[in-house]
Amino acid sequence: MSSSRILRCMRMSAIVRDRPIHLLDYWTRSNLGNPSLRRWLHGSQIQRHGNVTRPEPGTGIKLHFKDSKGNLLKTVEANEGDDILSLAHEHDIDLEGACEGSVACSTCHVILSPEHYDLLPEPSDDENDMLDMAFGLTDTSRLGCQVHITRELDEMTATLPSATRNMFVDGKKPTHH
Repeated sequence: MSSSRILRCMRMSAIVRDRPIHLLDYWTRSNLGNPSLRRWLHGSQIQRHGNVTRPEPGTGIKLHFKDSKGNLLKTVEANEGDDILSLAHEHDIDLEGACEGSVACSTCHVILSPEHYDLLPEPSDDENDMLDMAFGLTDTSRLGCQVHITRELDEMTATLPSATRNMFVDGKKPTHH
């Protein structure tokens, strides 16, 4: 079946036995066994970004957040594998993350303590491209969405820059919706 025919089914609905049904739902249920449709329909699990489970107090990996002037904002505890952006959002720390961790902006730019920066793997080419657009770039700058916490990073400090650069929003006047 062509993709245009599938799209037509998605937009159509009908009335069967005095109740509305969506033809795509009906069509999908009746054609699930068709092997040529497996590339159109799949049942993969939904991926959620920023899903953080707080560890029991005293058992997590400590991460310190500081503002651009060096004042401590908050010390949080993390589980191994959590990323800095998700932790900041979970603990109400003002780290934007406009692209929701897809490495398409630099709004989650953080400056890490030098002794911990060296323990991290090298940033990817995509991350380096986004960091080039970050405001206040330093030698120990990383994107918070790309830094995953490990036991070796216990007591790491992430300093927020004084400003961020969001290419979509900066320079635009907000409009009322």
